[in-house]
Amino acid sequence: VQLQASGGGLVQSGGSLRLSCVASGFTFDDHAIGWFRQAPGKEREEVSCIRSNPGTTYYAPSVRGRFTISSDSAKSTVYLQMDDLKPEDTAVYYCTADWFCTSTPSDWGQGTQVTVSS
Repeated sequence: VQLQASGGGLVQSGGSLRLSCVASGFTFDDHAIGWFRQAPGKEREEVSCIRSNPGTTYYAPSVRGRFTISSDSAKSTVYLQMDDLKPEDTAVYYCTADWFCTSTPSDWGQGTQVTVSS
């Protein structure tokens, strides 16, 4: 299993970023792809998750209404569109994979840094 996350960067408060996670090594539609984040000194937080089959999604209350997760099965890629970013969204974001959306996924990719300035 390989998970390649990208798309992080520096953005001002209120701005947007789109993260991408390219997955390989497993049947994409039979797995859930999730996003977690961890800020310095804080606990890891589950942000969002999607399972293409049967099309279920999850959002943490802290991002619901601002973040949108989507998937492209043809590209084995999951996107996390992050709008109206806030300084508290600053963290390293990781994409994950497991059979279903879970708080303890089995596979993790490398992180991508998201920094939101005030």
